[in-house]
Amino acid sequence: MTPLEQLRRWEDSGGTWTVLRRTDERAVVALLRCDGGEIVDRLESDDAALLGYLAGAADGA
Repeated sequence: MTPLEQLRRWEDSGGTWTVLRRTDERAVVALLRCDGGEIVDRLESDDAALLGYLAGAADGA
């Protein structure tokens, strides 16, 4: 599963997310509980598809 697929699956399951750190080459995304509470996991990637998605999306989906 690609990083973008992981993030989209998280969204589809009702989870929220926020970008913790992003550069042109890499991003760190916090995967949050559905109520926007605690961080459940982190997604770190240099995948171009994920970076492009993050550039066009607002935090939290």
